[in-house]
Amino acid sequence: GRDTVTVDGKSVHLPQKFKYILLNKPQGSVTTVQDEFGRKTVLDLLPKDERVFPVGRLDKDTTGALLLTNDGELAFRLTHPKFKVEKTYQVAVSQPVSDYDLQKIASGIMLEDGITRSCQIKLLDQSRRNVELVLKEGRKREIKRMFKALGNRVIKLKRIKFAFLTTENLAVGNWRYLTEQEVERLKLLVSGESSDTIRYHSN
Repeated sequence: GRDTVTVDGKSVHLPQKFKYILLNKPQGSVTTVQDEFGRKTVLDLLPKDERVFPVGRLDKDTTGALLLTNDGELAFRLTHPKFKVEKTYQVAVSQPVSDYDLQKIASGIMLEDGITRSCQIKLLDQSRRNVELVLKEGRKREIKRMFKALGNRVIKLKRIKFAFLTTENLAVGNWRYLTEQEVERLKLLVSGESSDTIRYHSN
């Protein structure tokens, strides 16, 4: 908001009003503003005049809670590992999850990009093939890679909660604006150091 940006010598101004949208992402849409292969994106589910971008990513075959906004500062903080914003997932896997697997996932699994942060995991039924997982980081394809490291395969993945925002009463493919109270609560959740300081620490 403090920067001066020009394109071909003409000033470009940021939108004066921030927007915050919660989408219940359907399967098959990609989490990007534009797709070079012409695939359907999450923005295709919104009105054409909504100039927002996704906060973080969900895989094409992953469904559930996705936040979109044009508030870059808040988006940066919500995705920065420093603030440990919780994301809750329901996961269906191909093989039963053993007690050993539960313990390994909860304490951290070594992947090619380092050990995963400790998290919460619990079984959802007696089949041991459905679990609920709460992460506080957002690595690429993290859940799928964790189960793959244990010789298991994710067959269905749904994010049911982003921070305190849930998809309850929001049909798949539908969206809504956040309330002022929800926006303030998100900002309070990630209040702290300035973004410049956070970027310095993360380098």
